[in-house]
Amino acid sequence: MLTVWIYSLVSVVIVSLLSLLGAATLVLKDVQLKKILIYFVSFSAGALFGDVFIHLLPAITRETGFPLSVSIYFLSGIIVSFLIEKIICWNHNHFHAAERKVHNFVYMVLFGDAVHNFIDGLAIGASYLAGFPIGLATTIAVILHEIPHEIGDFGALVHGGFTKKEALIYNFLSGLTAIAGTIIALVLYNYIKNINIFLIPFAAANLIYIAGSDLIPELHKESEVRVGLLQTATFVVGIILMLGLLIVG
Repeated sequence: MLTVWIYSLVSVVIVSLLSLLGAATLVLKDVQLKKILIYFVSFSAGALFGDVFIHLLPAITRETGFPLSVSIYFLSGIIVSFLIEKIICWNHNHFHAAERKVHNFVYMVLFGDAVHNFIDGLAIGASYLAGFPIGLATTIAVILHEIPHEIGDFGALVHGGFTKKEALIYNFLSGLTAIAGTIIALVLYNYIKNINIFLIPFAAANLIYIAGSDLIPELHKESEVRVGLLQTATFVVGIILMLGLLIVG
């Protein structure tokens, strides 16, 4: 069992470090970064939709079918996302620095990413309990799966008002929830074997809410035809990449 803990924790730490991939964009000047940020947002939106409909929902329906309970878990995720955003709006506690304002969708991106990372960690821990080859395969799949998300999330956070340093720090903190997921899986797996039946549709709902309610409206603020076409292209690329990961896997 000790080796399972070691393999699981090493794997999930590597996955958590993927949240720092946005540092790759630090070599760009602010003017250059600003020009491409909106395309990171559209790429992220496409990847989120692709993840939900290509990976998460098929995974849960293969395991349980699509009973009413899955719909209820899914709707509970929508409700929680809605309430969290409402609380953010009510409190209106934005960060300010020289007239800088952080948009509400930034907090929703962080929340959704934290939930998603938690489930990734849960999956890694549970898979290593089933055997080292399965755990390693799951870890590789999660790494491939997270790379486009983390780069897209970094772009969305900076576009929403965070500095590049803030985006790296907060994105990294949200990535640490994967470690919590793995620890919970290892500790409680023998007692709550079907916990993923609730968590997967719950996380899928959060991702859909973020992509559809927060990111896409942000994309529609750009009215230039050329920009709109490029947004559409990067949006589709995000979906295709999620499909490609499924085919490769």
